[in-house]
Amino acid sequence: MILSPSSILSNSHPFSFSKTTISAITANAPLPTKLSLAHCTNFPSSHSLRRISSNTLSTRPRSAARHATPLQKYVYPDPIPEFAEHETRKFRSELMRKLSKNKEAFGGDLDNVVKVCAEIFNEFLHKEYGGPGTLVVEPFTDMLVVLKAKKLSGAPEAARAALLWAQNYLDRDWEAWNSQEPN
Repeated sequence: MILSPSSILSNSHPFSFSKTTISAITANAPLPTKLSLAHCTNFPSSHSLRRISSNTLSTRPRSAARHATPLQKYVYPDPIPEFAEHETRKFRSELMRKLSKNKEAFGGDLDNVVKVCAEIFNEFLHKEYGGPGTLVVEPFTDMLVVLKAKKLSGAPEAARAALLWAQNYLDRDWEAWNSQEPN
């Protein structure tokens, strides 16, 4: 806010000024280059500001040291080869059943499409899948890329169906597999 002599004298400002400051203004004497809070008579003192801010900012003593606790890293279990074989067989049969409903999209390539998808899925299960939280999209994009590279019909439909099956069943099957009592 810019203070002019008329605004100071008309009391249209939030602060009162000392008589010496007002005398200097009305006598057209040169004003100080800066008006500081020392010229104000009803502005809280810096001491009271310090007291207010120290009380409102923190209720803890300043000497209390804050230490960050290290994050614990969750380690996923290693892939289970027996589960990978079992789940690949299930995947292959379910994918064949699902894609057989739309044979015209695959022409005579249906068996090859399912074979390629099952090989990539099997490799993922053997090397990377370690239970819930480890399903990634890369094997399914790999399916799409390989199917297109081999010029097999229905690549997008097959990759989408494979991904949807894995999202719906893989983690649940892992949990069921690992909850079985050993014989």
